[in-house]
Amino acid sequence: MGTTWPSDLDVLLEEEAAAFAALQDRFCAAFAALEPAAHFAEEAWSRPEGGGGRTRVMEEGAVLERAAVNWSRVEGAALPAAASARRPGLAGRAFRAAGLSVVVHPRNPYAPASHCNLRLFVVAGEPPAWWFGGGFDLTPCYGFDDDAVAWHRAAREACALLGPEAYPRFKRWCDAYFFLPHRGETRGVGGIFFDDLDAPDPARCRAFVRAVGEAYISTYTAILARRKDHPWGERERAFQLLRRGRYAEFNLLYDRGTRFGLESGGRTESILASMPPLASWRHGWRPRPGSPEAELTRRFLTPRDWLAEAEGAQRDRRHGRGAADAERSGPGGGQHRD
Repeated sequence: MGTTWPSDLDVLLEEEAAAFAALQDRFCAAFAALEPAAHFAEEAWSRPEGGGGRTRVMEEGAVLERAAVNWSRVEGAALPAAASARRPGLAGRAFRAAGLSVVVHPRNPYAPASHCNLRLFVVAGEPPAWWFGGGFDLTPCYGFDDDAVAWHRAAREACALLGPEAYPRFKRWCDAYFFLPHRGETRGVGGIFFDDLDAPDPARCRAFVRAVGEAYISTYTAILARRKDHPWGERERAFQLLRRGRYAEFNLLYDRGTRFGLESGGRTESILASMPPLASWRHGWRPRPGSPEAELTRRFLTPRDWLAEAEGAQRDRRHGRGAADAERSGPGGGQHRD
């Protein structure tokens, strides 16, 4: 491309690209261990401007209806608008990027979908720039408090590497980002989202990104293991397809990663592997009041401080309060008992 790259940025990018590739292997192995009926198919691809990636997709499994675990290391002559919106001074500069994108759509409606993204950008010019971005979020059709609390607890523990203020900040960012304005609801129960992360130093940022990846895979596979065999029928399947329609709406209308991939001339098949394999839209459909389907919107598709609520409930139980709440179980209830 004719661009001179500072040696430290070049080393940072290549080391992170290798680390993300290793995470791709680890994530695929973890998902494959849960899936008895399907395997990942891999497609390697290259990009005319430079770089390429490995797309790995599993479909039509007994547990995972679709799982996409995609690695890339790409470069281009001009940073796309989706990547420079928060840093307009970098628009048009040459860039390199490495990333890992994970989206899972389980077959069982009681098992939540999930998303994880980890990425590094380095940008040439004066001054040169680099930053990490990413995060993870959980999208249930039938919500369980236990899952949401475990998810956010893992997120908080990963964020501890950056100090106590990181988790509340990244949680709020996630709640705001994974929001469908035209529906007036969040995509799911959130998690963490971060971008433009270049402080306090590269080593701490890299350690944090590793911790996010480890927190995602250990926590999500545990949730999948708990929910994959939950009984379900046609009613739950129909609701799952409706909720997947909302997931598709977010990805196509608002997701910056989708826009970046398309704007930068990325591989369309890999970019759209994040879409659910099946989805539906029913005109004017509303859940019956008081039903488990209505409870999803009422209790799970609005920002909540899951950890503060759970820790408050524990204090109440220690003091003999809230016993009735503790006895509730199942989707939309208090603490689900497996």
